Amino acid sequence: MAAKDDARSTPPPLPEPLAVAVADSHTHLDMQSGTPAEGLAKAASVGVTTVVQVGCDVPGSRWAAELAAQYEQVHAAVALHPNEAPRIFLGDADGWSGQQRKAGGAAALDEALAEIDRLAALPQVVAVGETGLDYFRTGPEGVEIQKESFRRHIETAKRHGKALVIHDRDAHEDVIALLLEEGAPERTVFHCYSGDAEMAKTCAEHGWYLSFAGPVTFKANQPLRDALLATPLDRILVETDAPFLTPHPYRGRPNAPYLIPVTVRSMAATLGLHEDELSTAVAANTARAFGY
Repeated sequence: MAAKDDARSTPPPLPEPLAVAVADSHTHLDMQSGTPAEGLAKAASVGVTTVVQVGCDVPGSRWAAELAAQYEQVHAAVALHPNEAPRIFLGDADGWSGQQRKAGGAAALDEALAEIDRLAALPQVVAVGETGLDYFRTGPEGVEIQKESFRRHIETAKRHGKALVIHDRDAHEDVIALLLEEGAPERTVFHCYSGDAEMAKTCAEHGWYLSFAGPVTFKANQPLRDALLATPLDRILVETDAPFLTPHPYRGRPNAPYLIPVTVRSMAATLGLHEDELSTAVAANTARAFGY
């Protein structure tokens, strides 16, 4: 058992470098082993020369903004994750986040959102996110809090002229309905896209970007590959969401931005494109989506 656990904790090997440099549109360097400098250097060695570091709470968003100010190849996204807003408002009695917080109510949520708004104004912050709806972990009592937080993030993104990064888990219809109701920002990105081909077509009609992660490489995920095939080439992004969602054949092992080439090659095979053609499109799309 120990040997198996050790194997799962071992980072996958470096893939062959991409000839055309791309960006990891969504990563969490603060949750990965090693220093950010080491992670960025390892990524750059295989052609992943830009990353978007994403915050999920106030401390993580501050960290993202600080890192982006320090490294030219890092851009920041700041937000309260959909699961974070109910924890701030209702408390965290089960300790899932490890913080054992007491209920803060509307005042605490307002305070947190005000700090996200302050950070969103910084020049190195290119996006507000990850925000959205997550019905997998938060119970019914948190739904309206999530929706209110989502609305506030949408408004913040539009006011500051920043991209919006969507986290959508088990909430496809409500996410799209709320985006249309509030008016989505001009640049909206569905992080770790998990919808079907029909939803991909709907997103494309509105000009939204779809970012694909490791799950698009999993053998059982043909519906997700069908969604990729339904997405216009100029709306496709790629991400790791590291340290989560490591692509096949390394599923279950630690993920990091240097593994982007594995996902790019799998996506190129699905699309019937040369990897250089997909990389060229992804690089241009990411720069356009995030405005850097």
